[in-house]
Amino acid sequence: MDFSPREEVLSELQQSFTSYIEKYNLDDIGLFEEQGENQQYHVGYTVKKNGKTYHIHTPYQLNEHGELAALNHEWVAEPDDPNKKDAHSYQDVDSILRTL
Repeated sequence: MDFSPREEVLSELQQSFTSYIEKYNLDDIGLFEEQGENQQYHVGYTVKKNGKTYHIHTPYQLNEHGELAALNHEWVAEPDDPNKKDAHSYQDVDSILRTL
């Protein structure tokens, strides 16, 4: 498993902000981070479009040095609305953003 510094992973995600905003007409985009169970760490984006908020993330393994390694390449779209189900099994962020 290849681990990278957390800051490097987040910086790579930030580089896509402008292109995603322009390509998908987003209202706003930011980073999403959430500590999961069993040393899992979820990293991705918080996206706002048409007054709705979505958390788009993929799982990472967090090591004792605070570094991250991607666990798989599946992305999840989690709506901010608790009455809506999460959408799983997207292969990339673009696939999710096209559906919003």
